[in-house]
Amino acid sequence: MAGAVGFIGLGNMGRPMALNLVKHGFALVVNDVDPRALEPLRDRGATVAASAERVAAASERTIVMVETTAQAESVIAGEQGIVRGAGPGHIVLCMSTIDPFVARRLGDMLAGRGIAMLDAPVSGGTARAASGELSIIAGGDAATFEACRDVFRAMGTNLFHVGALGQGLAMKLVNNMLIQVNRVAVAEALVMGVKAGLDPRTIYDVIRVSTGTSFAFETGVPKILARDFTPGGKVDISYKDQELETAFAKQLGVPLLLANVTQQVYQMARAMGLGQQEGLAVVKVFERFAGIEVRGKA
Repeated sequence: MAGAVGFIGLGNMGRPMALNLVKHGFALVVNDVDPRALEPLRDRGATVAASAERVAAASERTIVMVETTAQAESVIAGEQGIVRGAGPGHIVLCMSTIDPFVARRLGDMLAGRGIAMLDAPVSGGTARAASGELSIIAGGDAATFEACRDVFRAMGTNLFHVGALGQGLAMKLVNNMLIQVNRVAVAEALVMGVKAGLDPRTIYDVIRVSTGTSFAFETGVPKILARDFTPGGKVDISYKDQELETAFAKQLGVPLLLANVTQQVYQMARAMGLGQQEGLAVVKVFERFAGIEVRGKA
């Protein structure tokens, strides 16, 4: 499918994703509320548009990669939103992690105007966004998914079509719930071990080849030991995602215990001023209560 691709939202995830599209030869039309975020794309030949409406008017497919449900609603359906500039046949790729029910409502509104929509959230963090190795988990019409496979391949290596509109987001929330709960468990375990007198590096060496290991443990502990809390996924974003998870579960009538409890740990971290740090910074909550710090050579 030829034609320019629009990209709205050039933050920690959106920027490297957009750069990979440029790298793969796509003509890009971009927009972001932060003018500084536009420069790396402008420098590589992308066209800057003044609004989401103008992005859509200048492209055939528009990617939305903003942080919150409210932002996605504004970008897609607001006064200067995509719906004002897109014509019949346009495709909206909502790659933000937002409320699945809102995504379906937006999709229905767009469909009434002849505009298709996929929800296609991503997993892999900023490192895989930069390398173009994201997992992309899409919901929506299968033919629309196939029409966008070229765009997805430029940003990801694991492409999944999991069902109707909203199902990509449902799958993403299941995945996020697991990693966010697991990070809190890792933080608790590390602090307990260090408080007991164990060397944190030894904890890492033993657990990563034992039954307690996990992706969160293997990738997160080295960063904690190095005190590297540079955000790949911020505490604020983890809290926002858990709010989506718990609200979604309530609408489904599903009880969630660990997601609700661990969300309060992320809230405690936010109250400590850690909202813009990596989600692993929740370890600092337990460190403060235990009176120790987890540090060592990873």
